[in-house]
Amino acid sequence: MDKELAQNRIENLRKELNRHRHAYHVLDAPEISDEAYDSLFEELLTMEKQYPEFFSSASPTQRIGAQPLKAFKKVRHANQQWSFDDIFSFEDLKSWEEKILRLIEKTKIADDRLLITKNNTTGIKEKVISHQSSVIDLEYCCELKIDGLKMILTYEDGIFTGGATRGDGAIGEDVTSNLRTIQSLPLQLNEKIDATMVGECWLSKKELKRINEERKKEGLAQFANTRNAAAGSIRQLDSRIAANRKLDCFIYDIDRIQSSAIGNQSLVNKGEEKKDDGLFVTDDKIIQTQVEELELLKKMGFKVNAQYRLCRSIKEIQEFYESWTTKKDKQDYEIDGIVIKLNSRVLQQALGYTGKAPRWGVAYKFPAQQVTTVVEEIGVQVGRTGALTPVAHLRPVCVAGSVVSRATLHNEDEINRLDVRIGDTVIIRKAGDVIPEVVSVIKNLRTGRERKFQMPISCPICGGKVERQETGIKSQRAKENAKNSMQKESAAHYCLNPKCFAVEMGQLIHFVGRKGFDIVGLGESIIERLMSEGIISNFADIFDLKVGDLEPLERFAERSAEKLVDSIEKSKEISLEKFLYALGIRHVGEETAVLITANLKLLTDQKVQNLNDVIEIFSKITAQQWQGVKGIGEKSAESMVEWFSKKENIELLKKMELFGVRIVESSNGQLVGSKLTGLTFVLTGELADFTRDAAKDMIRREGGNVSSSVSKKTDYVLAGQEAGSKLQKAQELGVKVIGEEEFLKMLKD
Repeated sequence: MDKELAQNRIENLRKELNRHRHAYHVLDAPEISDEAYDSLFEELLTMEKQYPEFFSSASPTQRIGAQPLKAFKKVRHANQQWSFDDIFSFEDLKSWEEKILRLIEKTKIADDRLLITKNNTTGIKEKVISHQSSVIDLEYCCELKIDGLKMILTYEDGIFTGGATRGDGAIGEDVTSNLRTIQSLPLQLNEKIDATMVGECWLSKKELKRINEERKKEGLAQFANTRNAAAGSIRQLDSRIAANRKLDCFIYDIDRIQSSAIGNQSLVNKGEEKKDDGLFVTDDKIIQTQVEELELLKKMGFKVNAQYRLCRSIKEIQEFYESWTTKKDKQDYEIDGIVIKLNSRVLQQALGYTGKAPRWGVAYKFPAQQVTTVVEEIGVQVGRTGALTPVAHLRPVCVAGSVVSRATLHNEDEINRLDVRIGDTVIIRKAGDVIPEVVSVIKNLRTGRERKFQMPISCPICGGKVERQETGIKSQRAKENAKNSMQKESAAHYCLNPKCFAVEMGQLIHFVGRKGFDIVGLGESIIERLMSEGIISNFADIFDLKVGDLEPLERFAERSAEKLVDSIEKSKEISLEKFLYALGIRHVGEETAVLITANLKLLTDQKVQNLNDVIEIFSKITAQQWQGVKGIGEKSAESMVEWFSKKENIELLKKMELFGVRIVESSNGQLVGSKLTGLTFVLTGELADFTRDAAKDMIRREGGNVSSSVSKKTDYVLAGQEAGSKLQKAQELGVKVIGEEEFLKMLKD
């Protein structure tokens, strides 16, 4: 960057930061997130160091200093370990409280312990609880959500005897030796009790910096964030390494407690549904609330995060939440939201749990992390369907713990909506594993040298004709925009050349993928090399590969060539649904392929036993017949007819049969059991003991159906860790949610 451009950039950054500082501190009307502001601040700080000749005492960087740098044994938990459902806005918070009120009204608590009245003059619900003649206002205990690892701690007679990770909620890993190295974790309590406590193990930002500096000197990779470092530390086989990392913890829950003082009676057991009050006693005092429980934990000798608040309305909760969106970065530990719990243990016990989460609590997450960067170029990727996707090439920037240099722009309509130009300073966001996306453009930082982007009129890969076509909305952001503007469709550009290298390569990658032929060792880079060398050009060519075809390729030794050929040979037997999915027919995904296989008897009396049967049967089925199968729509039907009507596709199938590809009995057409017959399942989240694909196969083998979306017709939602919107939809519709343990029990019964 020449000095004139640098000076202009520095001056514009100063103006923009001062404007946002005034809006935030004076007008109390922030326009961008704190994280986006900090990103601009860091850029200015870097540029002022790079160009000291443009120093100014009036620069925002002179007001404050720079921001601080930010194989085990399996063990079964005594009680199921829950995780809270997530909300992201005040509207979500209001909806959650309304749901709580409906559940309370629906729940019948004996002895008149619950009373809900309505103020007829104000129309505002007054919520109170009556317990043994004492009246308690309905309250919420709000605690900070520490970004660490959940730990379950066991004490016997007041002595720490073991600790484990959460795992899948039922089974975790024994990490006792590493937990013992945490200085803030008491090895002996102030009271002789048998108990299970729950807390969060975390690493300080200061400690992360020290560890990364040491790893840098040793030539080791840096930890991206404190959570990753904590996870890596707690799972060290050598506890001396964990001890050197100086882990810390906060304890926030008593999962189970027994006291020999009253006959070893179990006084609280949150992990099970019980008919009692869910209260427990200490020193002749009844512990009735979450706040009292936290105080008891402190009395026992645990380190409890002091930043919790008792709130008597969701307005107070929102104020607490907003205060921590600005204070969270000043703590020496990472915070990713607040946890809201009904303070009354009577209500907690009465409302109980869903298949995954407590009904009486929720996690209010902070906004997705946002930073600013510059769009250095906009490129175009071509997918297996021929769709052209514009991608922003960014000045590399760290967001949500990882360095990002690209972000999707979805399509031309999204570029026009955002008015993104090459050279623009943009705000990007990334939450979890979601692909980074451009949120908005900071237009005040434009210099006039920015360039508008135009979608190409010819394919950037093959030079073929490109056509704009209406298409279903794919991205969540596009869906939200469409909903707000009452649009139901967006448009994408497609390469019309079916022989385009990018299209063919994408199709081959899809074909050999895990849900298709699952050819181990035949990845994207190898496919690209084989295509570039002219060794393969279509599906059938893969099954004719010989060791001699592969050995001449660079870095392809004889042994690796033999392994790949052996892997291809093993893949030649495939079920019909996986075969149909592998073909990559447009609008025919995994579930449609399963529907086709399961309903073949409605379409033909013939059995599909080889590829010749596929050719003979599928070539004769009309679009109207396909649509006669429940769940197969117009687009899928038309695509099936079009694909099987093309001569070149039929020739491919014939060649594949010649090379030994065989259709084996489908798990749907030939059921081995009927324990789940007629039941429809939806899967969400990450399963611990088996993959979601394996779970789908189990369901189908027992006569069940798998759907990709939740509706009133759904019988069960199988939820794993990090379950998303499908779980929330199930709870709203009253669909039963089950975990892995209950699912496996259904298969055994």
